[in-house]
Amino acid sequence: MLLKLKDVFINEGSRSEVDYSLPLAELDINGDYPFKSPVRVLATAVNRAGLVELNVDAVFDYTTRCDRCFVPMTKHMKLSFTHGLAVELIDEENDDYIETPDYTLELDDLVISDILLNLPSKMLCRDDCKGLCPDCGANLNEGDCGCDKQKIDPRLEALKDLID
Repeated sequence: MLLKLKDVFINEGSRSEVDYSLPLAELDINGDYPFKSPVRVLATAVNRAGLVELNVDAVFDYTTRCDRCFVPMTKHMKLSFTHGLAVELIDEENDDYIETPDYTLELDDLVISDILLNLPSKMLCRDDCKGLCPDCGANLNEGDCGCDKQKIDPRLEALKDLID
C-alpha cells in the first residue's frame, strides 16, 4: 500500500491512518508458508512538532511447527513498530529515519521486513515444551517414553571413572 504523507509533513499536528489487510500467503519462510490468512495492518503517521512518526501494528496468525516437538501449531501475534520519517536525510548512514523524498512510503515492504525481523527465533507450542526423546522420538509432552535416562554418552564414559 502506498501511503501518501504530504499533508502530514506540511501541517503540524496532522495525521494519516490506514487499516488494511496484507496477504502474505505466498511468503516462503524456510520452505514453509506460515501466513494462512492476511496480516491486518493498522498504521498511523503523526506530525508532532515537525517530526513525523509512523506507528504500525501488525496482527496475524502464524502457522508453523513447534521447534522442539514438531507438532503443528498456530500462534496469534501482534507486533508493533515505530519509525521516524524524513523527507530528506542529511547523513546517508542515519538508520533512525526512513527517507520519503516524494512524501510517499511503500508500507507493505516496511511491514514485511519488520515482521520478519521481529519473529521469535524459536517457535514453541508452549513455554514448557519437553520436545522429543532423543532415543525413540516420542513426544515427551504426551508422557514418559520409558527409555533409559541413565544412559551415558560413550564419549563421556571416562569422566564417570573420575567421579567414582
